Amino acid sequence: MRVLGLMSGTSYDAIDAAAADLALDGDTLVITPLGMISTAYENGLRAELAGALPPAATDLATVCRLDTRIGQAFAAAAVRADLELCAGRADLIASHGQTVYHWAGSGRVHGTLQIGEPAWIAEATGRPVVSGFRTRDVAAGGQGAPLVSVFDVMWLRGRPGVPVALNLGGIANVTVVAAGAGGAPLAFDTGPANALIDAAVRELAAGGAPGGARSMDVDGVLAAHGTVHPGLLRKLLDEPYYALPAPKTTGKELFHLPYLRAALDTCRPLSAEDVVATLTRLTARTVADAVRPFRPTEVIASGGGTRNPVLMRWLREELGGEGAVLRTSDELGLPSGTKEAYAFAVLGWLTAHGLPATLPSCTGARHPSVLGSLTPGGTGRSLPAPLATAPDRLVVREFSLG
Repeated sequence: MRVLGLMSGTSYDAIDAAAADLALDGDTLVITPLGMISTAYENGLRAELAGALPPAATDLATVCRLDTRIGQAFAAAAVRADLELCAGRADLIASHGQTVYHWAGSGRVHGTLQIGEPAWIAEATGRPVVSGFRTRDVAAGGQGAPLVSVFDVMWLRGRPGVPVALNLGGIANVTVVAAGAGGAPLAFDTGPANALIDAAVRELAAGGAPGGARSMDVDGVLAAHGTVHPGLLRKLLDEPYYALPAPKTTGKELFHLPYLRAALDTCRPLSAEDVVATLTRLTARTVADAVRPFRPTEVIASGGGTRNPVLMRWLREELGGEGAVLRTSDELGLPSGTKEAYAFAVLGWLTAHGLPATLPSCTGARHPSVLGSLTPGGTGRSLPAPLATAPDRLVVREFSLG
């Protein structure tokens, strides 16, 4: 089955579309990556989305407009990916959509909202679309995140020691495949990865050297030219979220520009380089602090943060005393920039076969759930027959033109 996974993360900069051929071999799901494309949001759409996200106020007209325009953008990305990566033969599309609000409080998630109406995707492609993955887990008492944990556990099960999957998007999340001897896997958001760094760059470095007019710290240039400010780092590390027990989830509802401004008001004015350096160290420190109790033997990183050499170097330093090897998912056959899109392709495959795609120990739900809602494709397009049992493992196979 050829599945397209569509994903736009909390950095809301682009839509990633990853194509995968998925086949069942006994109790193993074999994934053959077919490639990916990334389509940047049009500037006006991205600006309207940024202006509507918390803590900003918005209205239903804006929500409707964004839901429609993002759905149309996802549809255009799906059409292109189907033609370029699947020769027009995709069977299913799995769309994560764009998260705009994750309603968390008092240790619970009460609701979640991803927009990007899937009917536009189904209409443009003629393919069935699975979307709305997070809501069912929340309805079952779960955090609705990190949903990639089932993918991580299938993928890394059987590796020696204690492997940990790490995603460095706007928010950082981890999956601990073996949380203690014979223990159940565990997954949670550790805190910000790029969210505060990006906010600082947009606020403080617009037009300034060496960062330039950027929305992110490209290649870690600002952090490399800055010095970590101990007082600001201590203030940021006092955030109560870090002490909460897992499973837990967070997002830009907490880690946003006003949050950063409030922290900066407690110290003397700092250069953009020093602020970004401090925030980069914050990400490295909080990730390392979060995984340290599990004594990981390897941390396998993916997401946009892997392209920041300063963040990766400092994360390696923070993990150094634990004896954990830091590597990227590329070394295991999955491109680090699109691992999440491939993961949602797998979640879509599970849903299409009537199989649960959550692990209660990772999301905190009362039970596993079949995820998402289905938007039918064109006439004659049908889903496969349900399977009685889910695959236990996932293997990545290299794509060959032969």
